[in-house]
Amino acid sequence: MNQESPITVLKGIGEKTAQNFARAGIFTLGELISYYPRTYDSFQEPEGISQLADGQIGAVCGFLEKSLSVRRLNRYQIITGKIRTEDGLLPVTWFNMPYLRSTIQPGCRYVFRGRIKQKGKNLTLEQPAVYDLFQYAEKTKRLQPVYSLVSGLTSHMLDKALRQALENLDLSMDYLPREIREKYQLAEYNFAVNKIHFPADTHEMQMARRRLAFDEFFLFILALRRLKASRETVVHSYTLSPSPVTEQVIEGLPYELTNAQKRVWRQIEKDMAGQKVMARLVQGDVGSGKTIVAFLALLMAAENQAQGALMVPTEVLARQHQEAFAELVRQQGLTVSSVLLTGSMTAKEKREAYERIASGEASVIIGTHALIQEKVKYHRLVLVITDEQHRFGVKQREALSYKGEQPHTIVMSATPIPRTLAVILYGDLDVSVIDEMPASRLPIKNCVVNTSYRPKAYAFIQKEVEKGRQAYIICPMVEESEAIEAENVMDYTQELRSHFPSSIQIEYLHGKMKAREKNEIMERFLKNEIQVLVSTTVIEVGVNVPNATVMMIENAERFGLAQLHQLRGRVGRGKEQSYCIMVHGSDNETIKKRLDILNHSNDGFEIANKDLELRGPGDLFGLRQSGILDFQIADVFADAAIMQSANEAVGELLEKDAGLEQEKHRKLREKLLSYMKNGLENLNI
Repeated sequence: MNQESPITVLKGIGEKTAQNFARAGIFTLGELISYYPRTYDSFQEPEGISQLADGQIGAVCGFLEKSLSVRRLNRYQIITGKIRTEDGLLPVTWFNMPYLRSTIQPGCRYVFRGRIKQKGKNLTLEQPAVYDLFQYAEKTKRLQPVYSLVSGLTSHMLDKALRQALENLDLSMDYLPREIREKYQLAEYNFAVNKIHFPADTHEMQMARRRLAFDEFFLFILALRRLKASRETVVHSYTLSPSPVTEQVIEGLPYELTNAQKRVWRQIEKDMAGQKVMARLVQGDVGSGKTIVAFLALLMAAENQAQGALMVPTEVLARQHQEAFAELVRQQGLTVSSVLLTGSMTAKEKREAYERIASGEASVIIGTHALIQEKVKYHRLVLVITDEQHRFGVKQREALSYKGEQPHTIVMSATPIPRTLAVILYGDLDVSVIDEMPASRLPIKNCVVNTSYRPKAYAFIQKEVEKGRQAYIICPMVEESEAIEAENVMDYTQELRSHFPSSIQIEYLHGKMKAREKNEIMERFLKNEIQVLVSTTVIEVGVNVPNATVMMIENAERFGLAQLHQLRGRVGRGKEQSYCIMVHGSDNETIKKRLDILNHSNDGFEIANKDLELRGPGDLFGLRQSGILDFQIADVFADAAIMQSANEAVGELLEKDAGLEQEKHRKLREKLLSYMKNGLENLNI
């Protein structure tokens, strides 16, 4: 067996079981052993009901008084019962697990372990795992890995497959040179892979995790240096000149560009007029005005009888950008033609768009990932811009640039990353920062409160809605499970409707909905047909609703600061005062201190730096910036020191052996080639 062997070489994994692993992206043994735990569980002794607290994971020992009951809610089956413990009765709920009626015998003692939720005056145990007394006692002896699971794939299946694979694979050949391992005190790869899955204690887990996080950063930075080195030698074949039209547009805007916007635009204009291919990151806080800078670049391309493309992550945002660009062109009396291209357009609409793009009639093309489909042929593509770029993998950005003849590239990000880290993470790009907010933008008013404030928050939202405004309410995903995520949001929406008059339209949105349904909900919210939108973080990026003035975030302690700041950026886009209410359900002082940073600052870069200061080596799990800088195991904030070490190691290595040609680097060279071919594919950086 080797890492390229299909997972079916393991005993007990036939074609049917392999399909369950495939849903998690696991096809080979290499992918299996790289399917790292998302966190670890330390199983405590069962507690009495009086010791349980809302929002925490709790375990109780008891028995069901009678058989479980099952009811239906939309597509979901809800299974309920009551657990009798030594100090009372505890209601219990499961979703979509009707088979439990026959597997849990009333009267038999079990340990039930799950999340505690306050419902009115009573506590409820939600979606608990069920153990016999011996099983639970075994689990209290060591750290338990917790994996992201998909339909049909269980922790037990992963455990069994991983033990087999690790017993049979030879992982003794380490691709990281010994001098790097010794200098940075890194565990051997063999040890790290074994102990990340089966650590005896926290020390072993942290040693394993440090090595694997270092590897992720090291390979990524090494790959970026290669990309940059290959780009720096490229001279494009076209000539672009600065256009008086862009100056005319700047003068004709109903507002003045900030000094930061002007500075960044001059950098882009100079790059576009140069002979070398531009590769630039434009980093700017939410609302700092990156879009108008992108529009100026697109106009410069169009005025040079060429094409520019802007790729964004959602259809609603693509439509908004296209409409805004067309309106700018109309107001300025220009003749630049633009076209929209998204996945949900009809075959006829797409065909017409393809024709306009191929003929060169459309100079500006705005759309989603549909822009990189094979059928799209560009006439003379010289500029590629990706917006909210962490939503696109490196390979997707590259795919769009291959549509032209070495086009200039701009990637835009509202993710607040300290500059010291941005320079490393975007090593293949020149970094520009728009670090100034337009004077017309009102600062968002923030408050961090506990759950007792919720009724006041609802009353405040109602008041804003009665003024004609709208609100977002964010629910975190309780577990990585389709049923739980959807149920959480649907349940909350149902509860919310009882607090508000029927004249206020409340709807929900979550990541498991079909793209068409999500677009429809966002369109209705945009038109104010929905006043309160209950959502998971799916709305973090995606649409500009100037009429939304309230952002309420439930369980704010479950999000990283960068993500909370991104969510908050959904409001404050209009002329009215906007508000962000962060509700936390924790008495932890560190969490309160972290949230307090957001309470006192609207500056994303200041927040990112403070977040970096607060993070420590022990804070490795539970507050990852979900969807942002999505490494497999490493976290840009928690592991900033590891990333800086990896960056230093790459620099030293390339200084000694720029082409990795020495025999001792053969294994690393092979690993890097494999990584550049496959590893960058899904890394959303």
